Amino acid sequence: MDCRVVVEAAVPVYDVETADEAVRIAVSKTGEMLNPDLNYVEIDMGSRTSPSGEELPPAFIAADEALVALELRMDVFNVDRDEHARRIARKEIGQRLRNIPLKVISVEEITAETDESSTDDSE
Repeated sequence: MDCRVVVEAAVPVYDVETADEAVRIAVSKTGEMLNPDLNYVEIDMGSRTSPSGEELPPAFIAADEALVALELRMDVFNVDRDEHARRIARKEIGQRLRNIPLKVISVEEITAETDESSTDDSE
């Protein structure tokens, strides 16, 4: 079975003034840590919500320092079950992102139909 695993990462960024700047720096910093070994991991902005359900920006800034929520997507192949895919993704990403908290958000099985639809969109 092949799975797509989405992992949330809390990336600290220093000396920033705006949320957009913090996100750009966090994506760049994360990309540098993952490359070249894990250049197939997709990096996106994370989403945050308040306890009341209000949408919040992906970066929290205080005293020119930010904590940025990022979502990392990774395809894991030939696994026995979802838990196996979770462990592989956390291990592979966690080895390169030292001291950055990670949480697995979702695991979904990749089917042949999913692969075909993604190639149709790119044409």
